[in-house]
Amino acid sequence: MANGVFHTRYGIKINLTYEDLGHPERPGLLEEITQPVGQRARDLLQCLRDYEGGQCQCALADKTPWMFIRRQRQGGTVAWVAAHLPLTHVATPRESEKHKAMKDRIARTASRHGLQVQTEARSADGKVITDVLVTGAGGRVGWEAQYSPISASTVRRRSANARALNIAPLWVTEDETSALIDRAPWARVDDVPWQRIASPLTMMIRGGVRHLQIWKCTPTSDRPCPETGHACGRWHSGWFLPALCIPQERATSLDELIVTSADGEHLAVRARDRQDPRRVSYLWAMASDVHKWHEITGENADPLDSGPHDDEAVTYTEQELDSSCRYGEEFHGTGDLRPRREMASATGLHTFDHAPDNPHRQPSRPIQLRLTPRERLVVAGQLGCPSWEVGPCMLCAAPIHRYGTRSSLACPVCRAVSKYP
Repeated sequence: MANGVFHTRYGIKINLTYEDLGHPERPGLLEEITQPVGQRARDLLQCLRDYEGGQCQCALADKTPWMFIRRQRQGGTVAWVAAHLPLTHVATPRESEKHKAMKDRIARTASRHGLQVQTEARSADGKVITDVLVTGAGGRVGWEAQYSPISASTVRRRSANARALNIAPLWVTEDETSALIDRAPWARVDDVPWQRIASPLTMMIRGGVRHLQIWKCTPTSDRPCPETGHACGRWHSGWFLPALCIPQERATSLDELIVTSADGEHLAVRARDRQDPRRVSYLWAMASDVHKWHEITGENADPLDSGPHDDEAVTYTEQELDSSCRYGEEFHGTGDLRPRREMASATGLHTFDHAPDNPHRQPSRPIQLRLTPRERLVVAGQLGCPSWEVGPCMLCAAPIHRYGTRSSLACPVCRAVSKYP
């Protein structure tokens, strides 16, 4: 990250490592340059390298020479840094069609299962607009269908704004390299045409949903020791993808997560890397797994407590102004160590000495979605099997089961005919 920028309106160079920014004659300068980009001109701040006529590396990677200022943690302290703004992106027709289809699918699924749904839900002050707001017994979930590029800072800001309104953000993407991954609770689906998204066919969650695994590290363990490579005799826990669980867990479908996240059966988790606390992963997990994880690790339950807070003091090191372009270090420097790609290995690994209560577990039971009577009839008709018990006989109270789509049902005991909707 750069430690300085050029102010295009005042024609001055700004050194972010000085408390007065190198311009004591301008006391309000910091407030001016740190305001949201949407509230000031995008070309207000310029890369020093670009201003001096050098080759700015940002031009090679769909970035602009224009900059924005944000806080960044560096070696235990917080500093102001400048980063490149992305090119203004206008959604392509293909992206717009997928975005609309995903919003419609989320809203349709939630509504079909009796959840409260609002599309393009706007907060009272108009500052937060959610693609699809789903409300259930577990609270409010704000779904964001993201099919176009977005910056990590935008994801963090919008997620924090949603959380302030008691909305759990849930970003869904098809891009495994998206900047939203591990910047907020997220889920990834397959890259498919919009017609497939709009169809009733199942869409599986490929990333963002994990299961807790707990094991004793012995020579006969199915997994090697994550710390030493050989049996250490201690206990380990971590979040694993379904296919890597022992025994293997089933994958979660998109429609299932729409329902269970609102009902509180799936919860958002924010897990820190024990070796490097600056590494943070976000995931969705079964509530029972989350509660067990809290008991074992004592981790903070707040899934959005990340990054430097606005009230954290900034340290000014008074370094010499560096006019070289630092693009390329923005995602690999010491201050932002979150991986750009989802990782197939375990995350949130934790080691402890004492055995937890009930460490051994069977695969989690399949989560049954609530189906309407019509949907149950259709499924039973397609499979050619009884659908379910519909109620007692109106004469002798014996249980009656529906077969196919017949509405008049004969009691298997007294043969009396009962009618059910």
